[in-house]
Amino acid sequence: MAGQSDPHLSLFSPSEVEFVAEDEIVEIVPNIRMEALNMICGDFGPFFPQIASKVPLWLAVALKRRGKCTIRPPEWMTVERLTQVLDAERESPREFQPLPFHYIEISKLLFDHARDDISDAYLVRSLIEDIRDVRFHKVETGLETISGRTHAVKLKNLSAMEVNIVRPFMVRTLQAFYKHDSPQMIQQADNTGSSRSTPVTDRGPRRDLRHR
Repeated sequence: MAGQSDPHLSLFSPSEVEFVAEDEIVEIVPNIRMEALNMICGDFGPFFPQIASKVPLWLAVALKRRGKCTIRPPEWMTVERLTQVLDAERESPREFQPLPFHYIEISKLLFDHARDDISDAYLVRSLIEDIRDVRFHKVETGLETISGRTHAVKLKNLSAMEVNIVRPFMVRTLQAFYKHDSPQMIQQADNTGSSRSTPVTDRGPRRDLRHR
């Protein structure tokens, strides 16, 4: 996995982050009767027509593809709720509004596989993209304030995809500042330079250490 290739950065590809998000629970409305499904991750069902049931997102997408259910979008995926979030994001330049940790991946999967189940899908998608743009702009603005005295950065309410994008740059930046501004590193460099530049003094002729 890409996340295991460099343990210091823990960078995952977008598809890997999306894979993790597929375990999020969503609500479906089956249109058929089906016995319970016994999975390694848990038991889901039984399912009855027009009776809502909660399942992992990956299972909801699989059933949707086969025409066996509709998917109910999460409560936060409404025009009213997203408009409130967008307004609050714009009014608070230093704060991030609370959203589901996988809101980007969940919305992408639903737009890809259950677009017909989303009311005002075009407007909802537009609002989510605007929210992402505003939040990434905040992240970029916050990164500009990092200095050599910064030992940690706290960004509350970031989503999984946002953390995944920001973390590698953040780690490299802090490591670079620490390396160049650390007194121990500077002292070590000075000692190394002085030891190399110190001339060898003339201590006179060498004495013969052999026994006479």
